[in-house]
Amino acid sequence: MGLAVAVGRLADLNVHDPEGAEWLRESLSKVNEVLAEKGLPQHKEPEQLPSMQSRTAIATYSYSFLHHLRRFYARATNAPDWIPTPTPEGEDPAQDPVLDEEMYMMSSHLLCHSDCEGFYLPIKFDEVIVDREGWRGDLAISNRGVDEKNQGRVFGGLLGSSYRLMDKLLSITPKLGIELDRGRLTDAQAQRIDEDSQSNKGLWIEKTVWLSLFEAARLSIEFKTAICFT
Repeated sequence: MGLAVAVGRLADLNVHDPEGAEWLRESLSKVNEVLAEKGLPQHKEPEQLPSMQSRTAIATYSYSFLHHLRRFYARATNAPDWIPTPTPEGEDPAQDPVLDEEMYMMSSHLLCHSDCEGFYLPIKFDEVIVDREGWRGDLAISNRGVDEKNQGRVFGGLLGSSYRLMDKLLSITPKLGIELDRGRLTDAQAQRIDEDSQSNKGLWIEKTVWLSLFEAARLSIEFKTAICFT
């Protein structure tokens, strides 16, 4: 099993799994309760969508892959002069002390989100949303989100913005060696990233995750559909 990053999930479930679609509607209705409490707009997930073309060849990968990109982001943000390097062999990127420090600042929609479930919404809000309803005692936040024993209304406990996720991804493109054309990722550059992702060399893991999240955020914003981690 691994992390699947999906958009247009409700529209797909309406066709292939009506019971799953009803479950997702109920989940998103609880998310909307949290948004209302924060004074934010409601999210209306599209029931139908046109064909959406993602330019990533890999949208499902090991849960650990996400931590490689998070470590990269934390180090690139914390030390602008840092020379980009992959996680050293034998080290766990989730245990990187710089990542740990940046994550507990709760300032990044890339870092502060469960690595296995939950949503990013096409709504602009700056602070990562934490659903505190039902928590007993202190909120236990880790690299996997909020302590699953105290699951609230938001799967994974933390709710992110697709817009803010996109901002964080764009901020590290120079360090990843990703070239943008007037702020846009061209089809040719997306293809090159895909080729790098399949090379198993250098920063291939970081680029694999970056492209999957970038494409999800792009489609989420364009089609007003939630990004679902499953």
